[in-house]
Amino acid sequence: MESQVDDGGSVDLDGARLETMSLEPLLTRDYETRPSLVYERLRQRHGPVAPVDLLGVPAWLVLGYRESLEVLQDDAAWPKGLENWRARSEGRVPADWPLGPSLEVNHVLIQGGPGYPALRTAWDAALKPFQDPRHPQAKRLKTAVTAYADELIGLVGQAGGTGLADLSAQFARPLPLMVASRLLGFPGSQGDDALMDMWRVLDAGPDAEPALDRLLAALAELAAVKLKTPGEDFPSYLLAAHPDLSLDELARELFMLLGMTSDHVGILISNTVVEVISGEGGGARASLSAGMVRESMNRVVMRKPPLVNFVPRFAAEDTPLGNHVIRAGDPVWVSSAAAHADPLFAGHVEPGTTVSTRAHLAWGAGRRQCPARELASTVAAVGVGRLFERFSHLELALPVDQLPWRSSPFMRGLRSLPVRYELAATPGTQSGPVTDPEPAEPTAVDPSLPDPTLVDPAIRQRSSLWRYLTGLIGVGR
Repeated sequence: MESQVDDGGSVDLDGARLETMSLEPLLTRDYETRPSLVYERLRQRHGPVAPVDLLGVPAWLVLGYRESLEVLQDDAAWPKGLENWRARSEGRVPADWPLGPSLEVNHVLIQGGPGYPALRTAWDAALKPFQDPRHPQAKRLKTAVTAYADELIGLVGQAGGTGLADLSAQFARPLPLMVASRLLGFPGSQGDDALMDMWRVLDAGPDAEPALDRLLAALAELAAVKLKTPGEDFPSYLLAAHPDLSLDELARELFMLLGMTSDHVGILISNTVVEVISGEGGGARASLSAGMVRESMNRVVMRKPPLVNFVPRFAAEDTPLGNHVIRAGDPVWVSSAAAHADPLFAGHVEPGTTVSTRAHLAWGAGRRQCPARELASTVAAVGVGRLFERFSHLELALPVDQLPWRSSPFMRGLRSLPVRYELAATPGTQSGPVTDPEPAEPTAVDPSLPDPTLVDPAIRQRSSLWRYLTGLIGVGR
């Protein structure tokens, strides 16, 4: 049996193998409600690296900040790629393991091996026009995000100048999906069915499997269109940078972009709103009042990162980590949420200050940092900024400790965000000096930059996404 050790304990070079150890289930009711307590209990028992059970599969969970950096920054010692997983190669991972489908889609965040560098280079090239603030595409995108945010806020306001709304379902989740549809180059509102299916997949309900099948089929069809008729969009740019991609491979990458820019960004928006209006984060409200939306978001990702556990890496050889030896081929899951709670990191973050550290792990670390981190930050910052500009008053409709959270092995976000709101007197009225430090983009489309951003209202009203959102107007009044 494994001896119980603290963070300063010595490494047990003759320790038991992962598959023979007594494992604590990670995804429990405690984890759903108070994951920080679970992380701390594991840290006290095992130190900075703990053996856990992930829905029936043994894994190592990295809790320490220093150890997390070590794994994230060393691709040679801790490679990605399921081909490196010993238990899977030996047939010891159940065929019906619930996490299997999400890890089997071999896209840029999962993939290891010799094909990864070219794929990552192509991703960086395809995203650059949307992430470089000097590029016309990035300017058009920011204008589009502002327009989409105003559309959604206007829809909420159809219930009246004051009322009750679910800012998760009515704003934080649809906004990044609308942006993703634009990035993917879906014509008109044809991507809305795919967006709704992405929503169903993320919710992992009983209709998730058929929704995933429909979504992948829609993305494969879109990939075929872009191959024949390239446009000014992410799929076309990715194909230009990596022309050897097959349609199936391209569809998987589009699925990755859709998931990465939807759930992650939506959770970031919701978490930021909660921290600001509840004052829970100490410096979050001060940062927003000082006109620093991104700084408020930066504080939020330190306290409540949307991506709490990264996809697994694997030990290339037997390697000491924390108080254990990780055997070659063992799966290692880095927990950014736990690493941020490590005293080594948390002890150096001053509470209540306006400016915080950028040393957090919310976007990863090393060469495999999230390729869309600037894009995601921009969408979330514009969304949060528009909320606090367009609403003169926002307050939680539930005590902060009663908000319903949804946890998964990867993400942690709100199931709903009920708020009481009061719209500002006019659409452009600010309730406070809430602006980003960078120059604001015009809310109207620059005539020098032709932009098919805004969908014709008649088409929008017929779309499945818009019909769903319209059905939420005034819910709970």
